[in-house]
Amino acid sequence: MIDENMVDQILIRLPELEAQLSQPETAADSKLYRKLLKEHAYLKKTADKAAVYRDIKQRIGENRELMHDNDPEMAQMAATELAELEEALPAAEQELRLSLLPPDPDDDRNAIVEIRAGTGGDEAALFAGDLYRMYCRYAESRGWRTGIIDASTSEVGGYKEIIFTVEGDQVYGWLRYESGTHRVQRVPATEAQGRIHTSASTVAVFPEAQEEDDVELPQDEIRIDIFRSSGPGGQSVNTTDSAVRITHLPTGVTVQCQDEKSQHRNREKAMGVLKARILDLKRQEEAARQGAERRSLIGTGDRSGRIRTYNFPQSRLTDHRIGLSLYSLDRIMEGELADVIEPLRQHAMEEKMQETLREAAG
Repeated sequence: MIDENMVDQILIRLPELEAQLSQPETAADSKLYRKLLKEHAYLKKTADKAAVYRDIKQRIGENRELMHDNDPEMAQMAATELAELEEALPAAEQELRLSLLPPDPDDDRNAIVEIRAGTGGDEAALFAGDLYRMYCRYAESRGWRTGIIDASTSEVGGYKEIIFTVEGDQVYGWLRYESGTHRVQRVPATEAQGRIHTSASTVAVFPEAQEEDDVELPQDEIRIDIFRSSGPGGQSVNTTDSAVRITHLPTGVTVQCQDEKSQHRNREKAMGVLKARILDLKRQEEAARQGAERRSLIGTGDRSGRIRTYNFPQSRLTDHRIGLSLYSLDRIMEGELADVIEPLRQHAMEEKMQETLREAAG
């Protein structure tokens, strides 16, 4: 059932919030302004869903009355429309219920994506390159920006490892479900007899750390090494020691950046990745404390688990977490990921709603 009181409170709060956002003193406080903008986006979405839901309910009531009209034609029209409205009501109610869930504050963040070639040798590296291209195309279609932090290329093409940032609106909220093992089944270009090979690459997506996260990295807990950037085959691409490697001694997490010519910029970018990795470790520890049930939610599980298979001979993509199969692999590899990610987001929201109901019950 819909909590009508909660909906009413949102409808009351929305104009108050809009008035507050229009105040010069609010605009002058950038941190407050961003916070209120996020709240406004959540409330506005819920208000829109509530308007649709309440409109359908109101029209259902009106048509039920019209079914008793003395005019048979009018009564028949009302009966026809009533059937359509009653069919549309459950979906509108479900969308409103899901919109009432408080938004995850991480969803608004930029993301750091790491892709590593796994089992399969050269073919795995080529597939890692294909995944990187797929995400870049998807990011471009959404108006996001990407930037390489570090990359280790393979002699045959593709990447042994590539780490990059994705910046834009709601980036982490859309990419968070990509973490895990991606398996590919196809005939490698080097396969003379046309046999299908299976290989894999792993993807890890982290929310970018922000000031309010208060991720402390004391100087005595990190080691910074400076070295010369190198390209494929060890060829120097820089005449100065500008590449930076940072190691967090308590955890052993190591991050390096050599994409920029400036040592300062490489250090800044590497530190940003390190903070995101440390923040992610803290959150995984917290998730472990909260129990297996919560960890089972999509986007918070084991990143080593196989989440998806890309079968090129059948042009089929299968997401094993929700049993989704799509036969449009060529378009997906060109970055058309909406039909893949949207069902995952919907499923995660429904799981979160069920969890919220269980907690409310007791």
